[in-house]
Amino acid sequence: MSTVGQREKKTQQCVVKLFCDTLGYAYLGNWEERENSRNIEPDLLRAWLKRQGHADALIGKVLYELEKAAGDTSKSLYDRNRAVYDLLRYGVKVRPDVGENMVTVWLVNWKQPEKNDFAIAEAVTVAAANAKAHGKRPDIVLYVNGIALGVLELKRSTVSVAEGIRQNLDNQKKEFIQPFFSTMQLVLAGNDTEGLCYGTIETSEKYYLKWKEESTVENPVDRALTQLCAKARSTTTPPARSTPTTRKT
Repeated sequence: MSTVGQREKKTQQCVVKLFCDTLGYAYLGNWEERENSRNIEPDLLRAWLKRQGHADALIGKVLYELEKAAGDTSKSLYDRNRAVYDLLRYGVKVRPDVGENMVTVWLVNWKQPEKNDFAIAEAVTVAAANAKAHGKRPDIVLYVNGIALGVLELKRSTVSVAEGIRQNLDNQKKEFIQPFFSTMQLVLAGNDTEGLCYGTIETSEKYYLKWKEESTVENPVDRALTQLCAKARSTTTPPARSTPTTRKT
């Protein structure tokens, strides 16, 4: 590994430690060699829904509806992402059995943040949508109840955050891992000198916003992640869909 690679790896390791030790996220592992990494991890979501008291048959229907919304390639990435957002915010409406009334199954416990399963995985290898293209490997992926809701690209202190933003945009191209972004609600890039910038899917580079909030934490990227990704802040209130612009210009 080059010295450059080692420096970026060290930054990534520090952020992983922050998520696990400070923010209380579970560590799913380094998924560089893992196959079939997805933006919806069925086993993780199924386990969480089961702990909420839902029957296996109902859980199967919920997973079907979520995966259908996230994987509908007849729609644009924006429309797929919007459909997933609606399920996250308003719940999944399913019929337990023929002749029974519809029920709402929540994918996120908005009222009790501590009841959700927060986790991260690093170096998540995702196969390219086009068989002729190379797969991609986002540095950090944030999962809530097995659903990938955030992706973070990290750069060493001497490389501009703009490089991480461009990497996120490149990953969202059709030939690469665009389907992986259908569930993403936050797209992040940061380094130890400039701090953290954030957007949503398809946010143009010039519209990414820098996270600014007072804190006693010295490191700017640690400060922003501690604030933005705190469990209570992430899930106390459903996120607004307008953060920031989601269309390319």
